[in-house]
Amino acid sequence: MSAPRILVIRRRYLGDIVLLGSVVRNLRLHWPAAQITFLTEAAYAGVVPLNPEVNAALAFPRGALGWPGFVRALRRAHFTHVLDFDNTEKTALVTRLTGAPVRATFDRELITHRYPRFYTHAAKVTNAFYDSHHITDTYLALPAAIGVPLVSCEVRLVPRAADCSAAQRLVPAGGKKVLVHPGSRSAHRVWPAARFAAVCDRLQDEQGVQVFLTAGPGERPLLEEIRRHAQTHLVVLEPAPHVGAFAALAAQFDAFLCHDSGPMHIAAAVGTPVVALFGSQNATIWRPVGERHTVLQTALPCACFPAGQLPSPCVKGDSYRSYCVRQLTEAEVFAAVARVITSDTR
Repeated sequence: MSAPRILVIRRRYLGDIVLLGSVVRNLRLHWPAAQITFLTEAAYAGVVPLNPEVNAALAFPRGALGWPGFVRALRRAHFTHVLDFDNTEKTALVTRLTGAPVRATFDRELITHRYPRFYTHAAKVTNAFYDSHHITDTYLALPAAIGVPLVSCEVRLVPRAADCSAAQRLVPAGGKKVLVHPGSRSAHRVWPAARFAAVCDRLQDEQGVQVFLTAGPGERPLLEEIRRHAQTHLVVLEPAPHVGAFAALAAQFDAFLCHDSGPMHIAAAVGTPVVALFGSQNATIWRPVGERHTVLQTALPCACFPAGQLPSPCVKGDSYRSYCVRQLTEAEVFAAVARVITSDTR
């Protein structure tokens, strides 16, 4: 057959799209000449060009007026294969509208398999498998369902040269450097600012490390709170203007301290050793990919804090609304980062 034209659909989120790099790597190894296109929501499309295996990026229309032209573009692309990693009503319809001869999605246990007639292949995944394997293992079940051999688990992003040059102007060369990203999509998952400050102080005082802080556009107050608690000078970097700039920035550091987040997966994918703070979420599924990373997680099941010690009620069983990450101590976080920066992992 001629070179396949493959559409990979994943609407969101940042970390999920990064971790699909393992899927794209296996597609490229199986079909070296394939044209691989990613379809995401516009807010996450910026990470796609950093994957060297991807040829093009598409974004879902923002409003109804954009759909007729979007559908025409799908049909003109003449996709031969579609891998739908979402199986929502919208993505099922898009998959069918492509007219691709091979259309695959997941059939997850206890999750409704939407519009099965719109697909030619389905990857069955049990809850037991999902809960006990990294998410990349689940993702790789989809190309396997259409006969693609699985020979690599690599997840890799390559920052653009211009972004690397800009990042190098922000971060001085020489000496050990740690980048701290204390933000999270859930306020419940944020480790206390005073403890971040204490770890930063110890790294600078005891290890001679220069610590930099960064976060998303809406998280500047968190950075200022850390700096208020700190006894040493911490360099606060402005939010990266785009994902590519952040990837290049993360690549300049000897260690990256963060929560379970999209930036965690970006830092791991550009080769920076990560120390990640987890609460009650499943670290088996969501840990950073690679051997050089450290996951610190509260012992589970987590013993709840007294109500007076929490900003709001803790919801047991909901990792987005529990404060389990606060069980991690300053001493163990400092020790983990210190191990990374005194090793030869870079």
